[in-house]
Order: sequence, then structure tokens, then C-alpha cells
Amino acid sequence: MPLKSSFGSIAVLGTGAIGSSIAADLVREGHDVTLVDQWPAHVEAMRAQGLTLAFRDADTFNVPVRALHLCDLASARRRFDLVFLASKSNDARWLAEFIRPWLDEDGVLVGAQNGMNDEALAGILGARRVIGCVVELQAELFEPGRIQRNTLRERTWFTVGELDGEYSPRVREVSALLGKVGRCEVTANITGAKWTKLIANTMTMGPFSLFGLRNFEAAALPGMFELSVRLGRESLAVGAALGHRIEPIFGIRADEFAGSSDENLVTTMQTLLSHVGRGRTAPIHDHLKGRESEIAWISGLVAKRGRELGIATPVNAAVAELDRQINAGERVMGAANLEALRALAGDAPGSSGQGAASTPA
Repeated sequence: MPLKSSFGSIAVLGTGAIGSSIAADLVREGHDVTLVDQWPAHVEAMRAQGLTLAFRDADTFNVPVRALHLCDLASARRRFDLVFLASKSNDARWLAEFIRPWLDEDGVLVGAQNGMNDEALAGILGARRVIGCVVELQAELFEPGRIQRNTLRERTWFTVGELDGEYSPRVREVSALLGKVGRCEVTANITGAKWTKLIANTMTMGPFSLFGLRNFEAAALPGMFELSVRLGRESLAVGAALGHRIEPIFGIRADEFAGSSDENLVTTMQTLLSHVGRGRTAPIHDHLKGRESEIAWISGLVAKRGRELGIATPVNAAVAELDRQINAGERVMGAANLEALRALAGDAPGSSGQGAASTPA
């Protein structure tokens, strides 16, 4: 059956900071968008007052939206041509199962998430009903119905791609839609692009989430740069063993991505930080809200695949273990965790420091 290349009814499933940012811009452009979320207070606030986006150094705007609780879909009598899944990786599988009855047979789900979830989503929905997506958009949600968006549209970046690399009409249309939210490119190597983002996240999101600091503060901690490079080397080695070819993402030009492996890692990390340096990484928000973070699907995934492949990943394993301790209430966020990270990972770049990583189910 041919799949749609024109999307009428759109759902954003998971309207946290990222999903709400996507939804608000699409609604403002006049698209038929339904927002579906599991936080009751957020849904009720959006129903009563609309969705407000506050940009740093730019205008704040509010849009009326159609917001549904998860339980509302059973009686909403709606089916969707296109679903943007913008949840944390922890929730990817069950939400894909949840939305399946309401996704048209020839519709498509775009996994606008961190992590490497496309294979799992394809296993649930079918590979031809999934488009991969890499997101660089920093935003915060603490007050129901109100998003603090920290990256302006010109510094927001997406790339999308068919899982088989086809440059299809529908992937171009998805790119055009996301072009209303930020810059968007199409790639024939979406898995490689997503692993490249994973590498960047292991260098920044993973360790920074242990400290509770803003990104630029965490990056300035003594020795953090060297630890970030070590994390990137481990993640790059595991990705290469899995057959993933890294891509110049975040709008980096090919000529800027033609150096050594370490130079490319640093370029990717520094480009990401230049766009999101003033905000706090998403797992910090989870810890502050008492929720489990998704680092088990970031640093923990690298450590898990490394063990399977016989590749040492002591620093990623240490990050995942310290994150597990924070999730379990055994440790609190703080800059003091930098020393714990060093001790668990080993001080020397060649160390085989031990640490039992939290890993995805």
C-alpha cells in the first residue's frame, strides 16, 4: 500500500518541552494538530489557557490548541496521518503501541527523540511507517501550559530520514513541516546521524546531568573537556563497530567535519554547546521532577553495546551508574559528582575503570 506524502491530521504525542515547541509552531502555521500527553495538569492548562512559548530574547506567543489526555483518544474518534513522537526514550515502546490504533494504515510516525529507538518503533509499527529524526532544540517545561524555549528558530536544527535511505516525497514534506520550527535537512543516513547525536549527548547530556548545572557551567568544570572527549571516543568506537557512519550534524559543513576523529568529536560537541549552552540538559529536569532520566538509553546504551562487542567504555558506564544512583535516590546532583565520575571511570585515559551501567530493557 502506498504511504501518504500529504499530511492532514497531525498528532504530537508527548508534549513536554520539545513536543510542545514543535506543536505550537505547527499550530501557528495553521496545521491540524492534536497534542496528546500524560501529564494531566499540562493538558488541563493548555485546554484552559492555550499553549504559551516564551523565547529568550524574543517575543512570547500563545496559541489555542486541541489537547488530549491519553485516555481521551479512545473516544476522540480521530485518526492521524502523521505522529511526532516526542517522548523520552524510556517511553518510546509503550507509546508506539498505544498510538498504533490511531495511526492511519498509510500514516507515518516520526521519532523526534534522543537515543536509538527507530528499530524498536519499526518493530511495532512496521519500517515503512517510521521516519527517523534528530533534534537539536533546547527548551524547559516546569509550569503547565508554558514552555521556555532556549534556542531560537535559526539555531534550532533537525534532520530527518527514511530508515532505508530513500529520498521520498513524504520525508521532504516532514522536513518542510519541521522547517517551521527550525532548520531541517534530509539525510540518507539517518541511523548514522542519530548515532552522531548520541555521541554528542554522551559527551554533554550524560555527564552534565550529574551536576545539576547549566550546560556552560558544567562544560567549564576542571577536567570536564578531557572527560567529554573520552566519552566521545568510546561512543565513536562502539558506533563504528556497529557499522554506523557518523555524519556532520547541527548544520556543520562537510569541510568543517574533515579533521581527525577527535577534532570532529570536539567540533560536534562545541557546536551543540554554542546552541544550548544557557539551558540545563533534559535529564536534570527529570531528576528535579522526581522522574527517571533517559541516560540508560544514552550513555547506558553505549556501555551495554560495548560489553556485547568487547569494547571498553568505562566513562560511559560510570555516567550510567551515577545516573542510576540519582534515579534511585542514593545520590544527589551536584558538582561533587565530578570526582565520583573520575573515580568510577579511572583517572587515566587508558583506564578500564569499572562501573555497572544501567541499561535499557
